[in-house]
Amino acid sequence: MKYTQLGRTGLKVSRLVLGTMNFGPQTDEAESHAIMDAALDAGVNFFDTANVYGWGENKGRTEGILGTWFARGGGRREKTVLATKVYGNMGADGTAWPNHDKLSAVNIRRAVDASLKRLQTDHIDLYQFHHVDRATPWEEIWQAVDVLVQQGKILYAGSSNHAGWHIAQANETAARRGSLGLVSEQCLYNLAERRAEMEVIPAAQGYGLGVIPWSPLHGGLLGGAIRKENEGGGGRSSSGRAAEALADASSRAQIQAYEDLLAKHGLEPGEAALAWLLTRPGVTGPIVGPRTGEQLASALRAVELELSETVLTGLDEIFPGPGPSPEAFAW
Repeated sequence: MKYTQLGRTGLKVSRLVLGTMNFGPQTDEAESHAIMDAALDAGVNFFDTANVYGWGENKGRTEGILGTWFARGGGRREKTVLATKVYGNMGADGTAWPNHDKLSAVNIRRAVDASLKRLQTDHIDLYQFHHVDRATPWEEIWQAVDVLVQQGKILYAGSSNHAGWHIAQANETAARRGSLGLVSEQCLYNLAERRAEMEVIPAAQGYGLGVIPWSPLHGGLLGGAIRKENEGGGGRSSSGRAAEALADASSRAQIQAYEDLLAKHGLEPGEAALAWLLTRPGVTGPIVGPRTGEQLASALRAVELELSETVLTGLDEIFPGPGPSPEAFAW
């Protein structure tokens, strides 16, 4: 397994991030534990979750599955860099009492204690803000984070789904307080969705944040969606972003060209999409959310895959991205 440092921290993490979103809703506890054991055995040490995972009346269930896995001992917790998130409304029906969601100091304090209990651990390595809270000032957020760091409940703070200017605002506020600030940003980034290259990734690089792409296969679209459709097994590509793209003629033609290019070079689409992300400047490692052991094995192969310049050029021609960031137009 290849490793890197998380942004400007001294924390060493694997270049593949095990996402646990499917643990509970899609994968039962026993299989989830088996996948985590296999990931750890393969050298994956960076696990990502969120307090809302499990969804609906089972919110918190995914953190609970990680907690029972840690409780089995064997150095599982000590070997794992644990990341979770705060923001979501934890009410089963989507409603909550005031101050039971988002990023007020009182909810951050309440949420971290609840996550620690579910996770059966005394600290969280990376505590991430799942979304932007436009109603809470960064001064309040950092005051709450600084207290948690002093208490030893969290070590680092990161963001998710933040714009470039939000990252700048957060870290400039942290700097005025003498706080470390954000060390990572989790953003939607893949071959089919490259808008993060315009502002988010340059901001992350400028402030020394590691970039952790989520949905690296764009909801299954980049995992051989047309081939699977033709084989009669649509999987995730039969719904969500993938289905919408395949229903559009131009997008479908783009995905067909993508699959044809990779077939020509004997490459699996999903593995190539992950390997491409690992070539991108600033990227720490993509989040994969395996539902089965075989899906994990495929993701592990991607970490060792070296894409040729011919393939990389072909991918850029099919998915050209948003173009240069605005600073490129300065005189």
